[in-house]
Amino acid sequence: MAQENQEKLLAWIDQHFDEQVGFLQQVVRIPTDTPPGNNAPHAEAVAAMLAQYGWTAEQHAVPEQAVRDYGMESITNLIVRRPYGAGGPTLALNAHGDVVPPGEGWTHPPYGAEIHDGAMFGRATAVSKSDFATYVFAVRALEALGIPLRGALELHFTYDEEFGGLLGPGWLLEQGLTRPDYVIAAGFSYNIVTAHNACLQLEITVHGKAGHGAMPELAVDALQAATRILNAIYGQLPELKKIKSTVPGIDSPTMLVGRIDGGTNTNVVPGKVVMKMDRRMIPEEDPAAVEAQVRALIQDAVAGLPGIRLEIRRLLLSHALRPLPGSERLVASLQRHGRAIMGEEVTAQGTPLYADARLYGERGIPAVLYGAGPRTVPESNAKKADEHVQLDDLRRATKVVALTLLDFLAP
Repeated sequence: MAQENQEKLLAWIDQHFDEQVGFLQQVVRIPTDTPPGNNAPHAEAVAAMLAQYGWTAEQHAVPEQAVRDYGMESITNLIVRRPYGAGGPTLALNAHGDVVPPGEGWTHPPYGAEIHDGAMFGRATAVSKSDFATYVFAVRALEALGIPLRGALELHFTYDEEFGGLLGPGWLLEQGLTRPDYVIAAGFSYNIVTAHNACLQLEITVHGKAGHGAMPELAVDALQAATRILNAIYGQLPELKKIKSTVPGIDSPTMLVGRIDGGTNTNVVPGKVVMKMDRRMIPEEDPAAVEAQVRALIQDAVAGLPGIRLEIRRLLLSHALRPLPGSERLVASLQRHGRAIMGEEVTAQGTPLYADARLYGERGIPAVLYGAGPRTVPESNAKKADEHVQLDDLRRATKVVALTLLDFLAP
């Protein structure tokens, strides 16, 4: 009977794959650039799409003031609850709908969801709107079996991963709206992510005194001071390379300045410079200790400079995702079915990226990342021009997830 159910599950996915591709195209074609982060319209559209399947998507709007204070415009997170019989676990499937803006260099329309040579092109076709489709159709396939199931499934479609997740999964958990037993979050098809780095992001504002470019001695050059900070940050990189993680797939900490703004005109001594920096931490590092070290590094770089004032504001402090008891059961099921469906070994290891799945882990909920995508992030052009997902990978990942759900929820 178990074998027969598995075969029916796989057949249903094949029979409905064209519908699944069309569903993903609809999800991709609605822009959700973050910033600016006006993402409620996308959530409302997805809820309407799910209603066609007879599903009710709870729409949980984050209060407007909290969203604007956060730097976004609107967030509505979705929860779809599918309760079954008593005695089983609750599994949540989480994907995020917010995306980085498309940027330049596209050869296909970034919101066209066009299909070429077996791949769908568009922003978030790989990360992670593809897994809206993966998870919806995995659940539909499971329910189409018509067999008694135990436990429950929840679909969490959230809209704050690019800003850190605190108003996405973090908000749903904080409000007590969900407490699953296991989580599968958006990922790629050939690797199960069991751990990821922590991340610290700081905004550094250097205040000097603007002045005429012909009389720089009467000004205090904020850019000169900022240069000292840049030299201090990048001077630390050789030391960071010496720190090694024991988690497979994760190497060393990294640090960079990703954005610099300042000055008013070419002939004016800059009186203010704002820098935004990113420090990735391996799972073995203590985020609080790292933040203290980075702040001291920045302050020491300009200590004693007359007329210079410094402001350091934390933008994000995300903790690492670490394996928790119970995650090994998720990994074993996904690997077994991945081996059968993908025709090769599906690895389980860490990644130097960070994701909002960590927020489930912080509350003691075992979470892994698995979904539709290639072997590596660069292959998909995720967050770059011509992002895409191979449709075969979407089909296979949907089968792997559906079979894993059957393992957990079948009588």
